[in-house]
Amino acid sequence: MECSWKTVLLLVCASLGVQYTAIRTLRDSLSGPCQGPYRCQSRHFRDSRWRALCDDSWMPVDSPRKHILLFATTRSGSSFTGQLLNQHPGIFYVFEPLYHVQQAFTNSSSRLRRTLDRRSLLGAYRDLLLNLYTCDLHFMENYIRPEPQDHVTSSFFRRSSSHALCSPPVCMEAGDVAVSDSPDEAWCPKKCGALNLTLASMSCLSKEHVAIKTVRVPEVGDLRTLTEDPRLDLKIIHLVRDPRAILASRMMAFSDQFRAWKIWNATGRQPRYVDLTQITSTCKDMAASTATGLQTPAWLRGRYLLVRYEDLAFNPKDKATEIYRFVGLEMEDRVRLWIAKNTNSNVSSPSEWNYRYSTNRDSRATAESWRLRLGFDIVRTLQNLCNDTLALLGYKQVHSAADLRNLSHSLVEHRSFQPVT
Repeated sequence: MECSWKTVLLLVCASLGVQYTAIRTLRDSLSGPCQGPYRCQSRHFRDSRWRALCDDSWMPVDSPRKHILLFATTRSGSSFTGQLLNQHPGIFYVFEPLYHVQQAFTNSSSRLRRTLDRRSLLGAYRDLLLNLYTCDLHFMENYIRPEPQDHVTSSFFRRSSSHALCSPPVCMEAGDVAVSDSPDEAWCPKKCGALNLTLASMSCLSKEHVAIKTVRVPEVGDLRTLTEDPRLDLKIIHLVRDPRAILASRMMAFSDQFRAWKIWNATGRQPRYVDLTQITSTCKDMAASTATGLQTPAWLRGRYLLVRYEDLAFNPKDKATEIYRFVGLEMEDRVRLWIAKNTNSNVSSPSEWNYRYSTNRDSRATAESWRLRLGFDIVRTLQNLCNDTLALLGYKQVHSAADLRNLSHSLVEHRSFQPVT
């Protein structure tokens, strides 16, 4: 059968194992904006953004491109960690692009959701990642809703988390604002307007490396086909965090989804309808991925690094240096300045804490602050559910409310997780 661009038929094709292909590839759509009728001096290039594409500085790089994947789970510190990569001027960083795939799947009919299994969804995830690593951002048009018109969209999830998507040539109006600090939620879409995916693809091609953050792939084993793809030089940074801290953060960031947990925490009594799978599945996936990584399979050798968020929070400079060494890049001064500015702030504004993707914080103070927010009964239950995961990753258990509140005694064991070689 022939697949259309409509999400429903794309998903049907996925269930049949049909490989997605872009109708208009990046090579075709960008075959020569500076050639033929689209020469720089023509009327099509009065826009400074397009004229900039004719400058050699925006042409594809010839050096080997590194492909970096920050592989994590929700509320594990991945937004903060991703910014360590985003600050590097040679990295094209994309924040959670798989969100669009998940949304397209969720919004499809219930019949299709039953037809499409986990394997098909993971296939769509991998397909999008591959296209993004080769700088074909047009491929995202399969999933962005409403559907982009003329490769332009105002619905790109968390665009402002990427310097590259808020900077020239994608956004000429931003000037030097985007490189001074993390893009702000308000000014990037306001100053830059809708996102032109063709310009974004060109920006990607001009960068030496591509980094992507995702919390939607369950286990590292689901990425094996990408690590074995000869077109990629994939490096996986597996970010983990104490499951008790993850739960506390989710309860605060996603109040509606974790209402029963919040009632439990406030009253000390477990509601009968509390959904324990909201955290047990996280523990299971985290443990399975860690176990796979520590077994050093051939397809992960030289491509996998396990990082505990707590270690990064306690020693941001050292762990950031380790991450950069692993991916094979020099840590630029801009990265060091960002670390200094964003790991020693005493954030007092409640709105700062309530902001889901905030990265400005006193990292040492927040690493174990969950111990002041969770009741002992919830912690004890969680420890029973995630006992193996806690032990595998080196997180100590508490056995009383007094132990839980005693912040002078860290629950993070000293562990050294070396890259798989």
